[in-house]
Amino acid sequence: MRLDRLLGNLPHGNRRDARLALAAGHVRVDGATVRDGRLEVREFNRVELDGQVLQAGKPARYFMLHKPAGVVSATEHPEHRTVLDLLDEPDRHDLHLAGRLDLNTTGLVLITNDGHWSRRLTLPQSEKPKVYLVETEQPIAEEYVETFARGLHFRYEDIVTRPAELQILGSHRARLTLHEGRYHQVKRMFGHFRNKVVRLHRERIGALHLGDLEEGRYRLLTPQEIAAF
Repeated sequence: MRLDRLLGNLPHGNRRDARLALAAGHVRVDGATVRDGRLEVREFNRVELDGQVLQAGKPARYFMLHKPAGVVSATEHPEHRTVLDLLDEPDRHDLHLAGRLDLNTTGLVLITNDGHWSRRLTLPQSEKPKVYLVETEQPIAEEYVETFARGLHFRYEDIVTRPAELQILGSHRARLTLHEGRYHQVKRMFGHFRNKVVRLHRERIGALHLGDLEEGRYRLLTPQEIAAF
């Protein structure tokens, strides 16, 4: 919400009072005097008028988690543990996932209470590469590399996938880099060759890498990692 609108919505305020308060330097956001009413303020910002706290703000929280198999990428579920059940954090109900993994897919999941940040992260045009380790039932042939690089037609949505990079690591293992996130995309791409994916693990999103984070564990993102998105 714009700062002038927040001020104008006060019980005993109006747009004119808001402009005057801003011009006189009576408004502070996160401790700094602000005179521009067009400033966008969010629930994380502390807003004060003449020393009176109008909005206390709350800390924005950003986590990466190494999701185990059998854990649901959801905030609640009637049958399975969820990723939020793995967090020992206050006010877990305020958190949500920035992207999901299937029940039996393991690897990197991002969790936050910042909806603006997570929307930017999951927008199709963000093009943040997502890197997966894949194990398959049948051998992976060299022709997969060229086919994935060209893009595959998904008949149900009538779309062609963006070019993807496949690095063959062994007869049944590969590393796949996607620049989008379609429904069951990895499994459907290998399904084009009638080759079942038996294990799927996401190791990286953009510059964020799981590193040596143990399965089922999580950590806070650094300010540099948050800013990268």
